[in-house]
Amino acid sequence: MSSSPSSPMLNVVQVFRVSPPPSTVQNRSLALTFFDMIWLLRPPVHHVFFYDLPDVTMSHFKTTIIPTLNNSLSTTLQHFFPYAGNLIIFPTHSKKPEIRYVQGDYVNITYSESCNDNLDFNDLTGNHPRNCDKFYHLIPPLGPCVKNKEDDDDCNYTKIPVLSVQVTLFRNHGISIGITIHHSLADATTQNEFLNAWTSISQSGTDELFRSRNKFPFYDREVISNPRRDAETLVIALNVESLENREYQVPHLYGPTNKVRATFIMTLNMVNRLKKLVKTHFPSIPYVSTFTVACAYIWSCLVKSCKSDELEILIFAIECRARANPSIPATYFGNCAIPCVCISETSVVRNEGFIATAKLIGEELHKVLTTEGGVLMARAPYSKVNGRTMIGVAGSPKMNFYDVDFGWGNPKKQEIISIDYEGAISMNASKESNENLEFGISLPGTQMENFAQIFNDG
Repeated sequence: MSSSPSSPMLNVVQVFRVSPPPSTVQNRSLALTFFDMIWLLRPPVHHVFFYDLPDVTMSHFKTTIIPTLNNSLSTTLQHFFPYAGNLIIFPTHSKKPEIRYVQGDYVNITYSESCNDNLDFNDLTGNHPRNCDKFYHLIPPLGPCVKNKEDDDDCNYTKIPVLSVQVTLFRNHGISIGITIHHSLADATTQNEFLNAWTSISQSGTDELFRSRNKFPFYDREVISNPRRDAETLVIALNVESLENREYQVPHLYGPTNKVRATFIMTLNMVNRLKKLVKTHFPSIPYVSTFTVACAYIWSCLVKSCKSDELEILIFAIECRARANPSIPATYFGNCAIPCVCISETSVVRNEGFIATAKLIGEELHKVLTTEGGVLMARAPYSKVNGRTMIGVAGSPKMNFYDVDFGWGNPKKQEIISIDYEGAISMNASKESNENLEFGISLPGTQMENFAQIFNDG
């Protein structure tokens, strides 16, 4: 957790190490592919889900909520074993990284209680600008990286946990569930499948419903096997450096910062008006997606809200499972998305606004999706990205994290806290309607005021 101010924010209630049920999972490993390796040294993903439980007490928290979450997580790990394992990175490029599960491995889950008025449940679950620092108390670190040595060949390696959970009680208000995931483990699609399984098991108390849906994780890496791409990506991901002589620790957010986060809603009516505007300017375009116009509008507002010339790049992921030829199973476990990078001069975006960004995003999408050899062969233009400020997009209109129901109803609010690392934005289906979009934005206070005015005036 982040460093505390003068008075503590949380009291730790209990800490558990949750493993799959005994003898249900044997020692296993899962090699990383080039999709996974992109994220090797990148920051983890942090989610926080808030649940409105006005009658929750410490007694109910200890006797009902804690056992339910522990037992359901244990059962879920039986099917999603990599979440209980560790990322293994070797100091040279001669051996590929892997997710390794050894019997006895576990997920660290911390139960705590808010004990400071600065962590106000109703304030945290609003859409208005809120201090980013407050959320850092609700997300757990992954845990320390450990240097180990292989027994068979005397090879050193770094072992890194891939999942950590923190559940925080706000007495007479509700609870939050903070989840931290190493991004090399899984993309948003796999994370969503894991959460769907965990919530289903939490609601019913068994995995019968999950089994009946026949949506088990697909672990076969051969469907995207590409040794040459794996080797090339590994060199890029590790910056052609050795981990042998440096202590690598997973990044974690901490305060103080001068940033606030706010939530903005884009309605279906607004999306349709933006689509119509694009088609008016470019009538030959056969299809304009919701994602294109939504990202274009947010990007143009961000550029206009900032006085510097640093906001030049927008980067987002393109899901590859259904687009590959042949297609990859929908339940494929891991990362299966390629980056699409849009680069523009800031002056162009400021002067031409939304139309310029929509045209650029549409052209880049078309270029990547029509690359000869299919999406699996598309490459990110690393040389153009390095050393320049980027705006990343986390999530998509197809993701609805408001369906994450552990048995207490849908979340009152969800936040992707990891957008704070590098100026990203989050996108998700809105709580009120799947047809509306919800954006999470993290900015310095003054810029947030400018952004909000530009967004609403537009």
